[in-house]
Amino acid sequence: MHIYKEIYEFAASAGAFEGYVYRKKKSEIDMDALENWTENLLGAHGHLTPEVRGEFQSACDQTIGRAVRSLMPVLGEEHRIIQKLKSMIAGGLPGSADDFQKQKWFDT
Repeated sequence: MHIYKEIYEFAASAGAFEGYVYRKKKSEIDMDALENWTENLLGAHGHLTPEVRGEFQSACDQTIGRAVRSLMPVLGEEHRIIQKLKSMIAGGLPGSADDFQKQKWFDT
C-alpha cells in the first residue's frame, strides 16, 4: 500500500474512532468492536515508520487523546484499552474530550 494511503487510512480510522467514543456511556459501547478497533489502530500506527509518524504525531496525540479522555470515565484509567491507546500518544493528553483549542495550520 502506498504510504499516503496508509496515512489516510490511519487518520480516517482515528477520527472515526474519536467520534464513536465521544461522550458515550458504557452501555452504548460495543466492547468487542472497541477492542478490535483499538487493535487495528495500533497495528496501523505501528506499521508507519517513526519518521512518518513524526510528521503527524501532534495531531494524532490530539485525536487519540480526546478519545482517551472520552473513554477514561467509562473504562477507568488503567483499563487495557486505555493503555493501548495511550501508547500511540507521544505528548500529553488534551485537557478534555472537548479540547479542540489547537489551531490547524496548513502550508499554502
